[in-house]
Amino acid sequence: MPPTYVLARDHLERAAVILQGGDDRSLQLRNIIERTISLIEEFEPAAPTRTDNVVDFTAYPAARIAWAR
Repeated sequence: MPPTYVLARDHLERAAVILQGGDDRSLQLRNIIERTISLIEEFEPAAPTRTDNVVDFTAYPAARIAWAR
């Protein structure tokens, strides 16, 4: 998990602790925060599509033709 996600999760966890009030608004906000935390923990970055830095020049003309349309 990227460090920014860890930091965001930590801040959201602190916010959830602060929102321990019993009113409906605090409960709704806490539920949103907890769901966001779970989404952050479920996130898996996509695998890179390329493992090298070689440009495929045979694909370039086809891309250029499609781009010009």
